Amino acid sequence: MQPCDTCLIGRDNDVRLVGEALRPTDTAQVLLVCGGSGIGKTAVLERARLNAVREGLTVLQPAWETVEGKIGAAVLIDAVCDALAELHGGRILRRVTAIRRSQSRTADGRADWALLSTMRETLEEAASYVPYAVIFDDAERMPPRTATELGLMLRAFRPRGVPVVMAGRPMTHASDAGDLAAAADRVLALPPLSPDDVAALIEQRLGRPVEPGLVAAIRRVLGPLEGNPRAVLSVLSVLDERGCLVELDGWLDLTDSGDGLRFASDVAELYRLGWPDTPPEACRTETATTLAHLSGNAEIRLDDLCLLASLAGRGADIMAQSVNELFRDGILTVDEDSRVSFAVPAVAAALRAVPASHDIRSLHARMAELAADRLGATTAGSSHPHLADHVTAAGPVLDDTLANPLLLTAARTYARAEPARALRAYRSVLDRLSPHAPITRSVLREAADLALRHSDHAGVLALEAPLLAGLDVPHRTGLADLEFAARVWAWGTLHEHRSPYADDATPRARAVLERMSRAGELAALGGLYGIGPVPPRAENEHPENEHSEYEHLENEHRLATYKAYGHGPTPSSAELRLLAAAVGPSADVERARRGLPPDAIGGAALHQLRNAAAYGDLMGALKAVLGDRYVTTGDSTAARYHAVVRHYLAGRWDEALSSARRIEARGRSDGSSCVSQLARALAAEIHCFRGDIGRARTWLDLIPDSVTHPLATRARLVVRAWEGQLDEALEDAWSQVQQARGSGRLNGVEGIVLQIFGYALYKDRLQMAQRALNELAALHEETASSMTREAALLARGVLHRDADSALAAYRMVRQRGDALLEMYCHHWLADISDDPGLWLAEASYSAHRLGIGRPFRSLINRTARRRNVMMPPPRRRAVNKGLSEQDLQLIEAISRGATNRQIAARLACSEKTVERRLTRLFQQTGRRSRVELASAWLDGSLT
Repeated sequence: MQPCDTCLIGRDNDVRLVGEALRPTDTAQVLLVCGGSGIGKTAVLERARLNAVREGLTVLQPAWETVEGKIGAAVLIDAVCDALAELHGGRILRRVTAIRRSQSRTADGRADWALLSTMRETLEEAASYVPYAVIFDDAERMPPRTATELGLMLRAFRPRGVPVVMAGRPMTHASDAGDLAAAADRVLALPPLSPDDVAALIEQRLGRPVEPGLVAAIRRVLGPLEGNPRAVLSVLSVLDERGCLVELDGWLDLTDSGDGLRFASDVAELYRLGWPDTPPEACRTETATTLAHLSGNAEIRLDDLCLLASLAGRGADIMAQSVNELFRDGILTVDEDSRVSFAVPAVAAALRAVPASHDIRSLHARMAELAADRLGATTAGSSHPHLADHVTAAGPVLDDTLANPLLLTAARTYARAEPARALRAYRSVLDRLSPHAPITRSVLREAADLALRHSDHAGVLALEAPLLAGLDVPHRTGLADLEFAARVWAWGTLHEHRSPYADDATPRARAVLERMSRAGELAALGGLYGIGPVPPRAENEHPENEHSEYEHLENEHRLATYKAYGHGPTPSSAELRLLAAAVGPSADVERARRGLPPDAIGGAALHQLRNAAAYGDLMGALKAVLGDRYVTTGDSTAARYHAVVRHYLAGRWDEALSSARRIEARGRSDGSSCVSQLARALAAEIHCFRGDIGRARTWLDLIPDSVTHPLATRARLVVRAWEGQLDEALEDAWSQVQQARGSGRLNGVEGIVLQIFGYALYKDRLQMAQRALNELAALHEETASSMTREAALLARGVLHRDADSALAAYRMVRQRGDALLEMYCHHWLADISDDPGLWLAEASYSAHRLGIGRPFRSLINRTARRRNVMMPPPRRRAVNKGLSEQDLQLIEAISRGATNRQIAARLACSEKTVERRLTRLFQQTGRRSRVELASAWLDGSLT
């Protein structure tokens, strides 16, 4: 590994210690720098050497490894004499000649006492003329005889005043290089990099900030090598080659889960990282490659290794010996459940890139066949359910008569303890079963029910193919199973934001919804929450003469029976009508509530439902309606968008942007429509308010024009207004408001109108402001939601200078939790209240906490001048004592928007130094970007 800046993250103290050891003194000592392969020993030595040279010191590095055909003292003498020749001193050269003469008298090249004594005198004399230090790198690679001679010299004939620094892997064998460890006065063991240092190394190597998920994925595949710089850099080099990185907002993230991250496929590099202390052998590599391919498809256990050895035939003994050596060297590990795995997953992934010498499918098939022949397929599936993965990997090599019962039994065995593996087995058996088989529909229902109970929405979507195949077969029985599977499939599409009504959806998928009415009702809900288009029949689907489900239930068991009728985690038809009505007028909501038991949903839950519907937060709405019946585990797109909304409203905008980026990266991994248009809208709005119009426009351009949800309309209004197109933006916003009113999708429209009201006030267009107030009053009369009441109270209070009304609205906003609207309340209250200074200070603090851009801060200052208030400086708190004066200067320069070049010129240092100090500041303060660091400094939260 070549020494470079990227290898020295987290090594400042180590470089300092080595640098101190290189300074010649009368009491110069021998320092041994040790650590595993790739830990950064060479980089630390090289950096310390360069620093010493810049300080005017002389550092010699005898090139012992370039001497061919010699060992022992002969190698040392040649290397030392060549290094001394660089000092260009006449007396030194004469002493070098004396060493050569003494060497010629030693026939076998072994050092004697006189020769070592002569070398010591020569080295001491050279140090008296030109003080210098000596470095020996890669000491563990020295032949044992050479290491022994060097150790003898350092112990018995050490030259005074000559510092010696050696570097190598931990040396414990006293017979060879262990002599060097015994000769060292001090040992500096380089520890693995900390998680923060690993993140800094990744960011420096990629040249961009990285999402925590990327760092976690790299650390996960490295296992015990997670803090090894060379291992990290090897994985990063493969990331560049595979193109599995996506950049959003200047941040890098993975487009997939990262489980397939691996080392570079170069075999020599793989050996240096995977098992550096063992020379590569063909049989070991072949065995390791076979096990890597097998473990990539299925779980391997100790018993399976015995089967593998028996399948190897004549090579059984060789394979068994290779497996034992892999365990001995720590390449393979086994857990308490006898599961065998590679200690470093990246090693296994790299080996899978190497073609295997065995037919892997046949090996999987033979392992399953041997177990089935011995126990029977059903018993094998129940007692060894991990064989299901081997059956799946074997594919058509195995006969269905053996595979199907084993898979189905294993799936039912795994269902409670490991649902993900059970679902994988169900999918495998469904791929084998004929759609005409009577058992197919019941197996499909079992798989759908399992995925539903464990919120495996991606697993539900994988059932689409057998579901569609089942619908093409005329059925006399099992139709209820198909209907249930279709409803669960529609549930999965909602949570993964994949609308069956979208343009890229298959016609066959839409056919499911046409034939399965309950699934169609469920899927149609997505359009009302910003997930795909709104089907025409989903609008205002509330027949007046329809009897509610609740009316058909017996009075004495109404609630219990209702919950059973609601099919557990999925909503009933009555609940679906309430979820759909939540986006519209209050009359629709009340009509939908009458279809539910009186105590099914309370006032607080209803408010939660209306608020969630305004932001298109499907998960929040389902929580409000289903309560404890809703299973909220899993990592679906709906769950991630729920996090975006939660962080956005709480003012944790960096976290909201991070969640939005994760949704976007996940959607781009397979080119699907698994994205959230409303997350894009909120991200665009955040960037716009922070003054980054370019990134705001980038996010906004990702939203198709066909998306007409109020959040998308509000984002378009804000971005276009900040771009200087206010008049056109206002006109289009009014048009969208009227369209929303006509379609009955009212919840969330108050956000658009309130933005219009704010821009009208800013431009002193009182007539438009009054129109906006009238619109808000009409909206509240129709919807009667808490958010429309807040907006109407606030607009009336500001326009009519009624501080009490505005203050009441502010209290409601604060209780609900909306950081952006709360900031607007602060500003408007400063304009109409009797204590403008207090509210202006709160507005300034809120703006700094959110990182709001300069235009809004200018608006605050204009209000301060109009109210004749002296604006106080942003509230700051005491910073860490660990921040130096240069750190404070750097933070202040960042807060003013200075570039690295400008900061370097002011601080009289290089741009690389500025970047390095920034990295250290991010680690020290816990901030992840310049914007976060500046905001924390300005708002006083840098503690």
